Amino acid sequence: MAAQRTIAARAVRQESEVLLRQLEAYLGALRTGRSAADVDRAERVAAALRRLIADTAGASAADRARVRAAVHYFVYQGPARGGARLALLTGGRVAADRRRAGDERVVNDLLRELGRPDLVVTE
Repeated sequence: MAAQRTIAARAVRQESEVLLRQLEAYLGALRTGRSAADVDRAERVAAALRRLIADTAGASAADRARVRAAVHYFVYQGPARGGARLALLTGGRVAADRRRAGDERVVNDLLRELGRPDLVVTE
């Protein structure tokens, strides 16, 4: 039984490390070619997600899955990666400001649902 807990704890730790690396890689890509305001906003969202990753390491699998989904949404749908794909799919009808607002809304909704309104990202 103790061995199973150790394996589970190691898996959660590895999952957390992967999520943190994804955030850092995304921010690195975003820093090249984006305005300081875009980067600042993204770094605030990423800081909230980093804290949430750390705080949910001992949480239920369902809560960790929700955090993982929020990180993936932020990283893989954001302007540095998915923005061009989103513009292509929408014919350029989705403005970058609206896209960033979506990132914040998704992350903020999750923070509130997980009882962490103290981490909500504001303007």
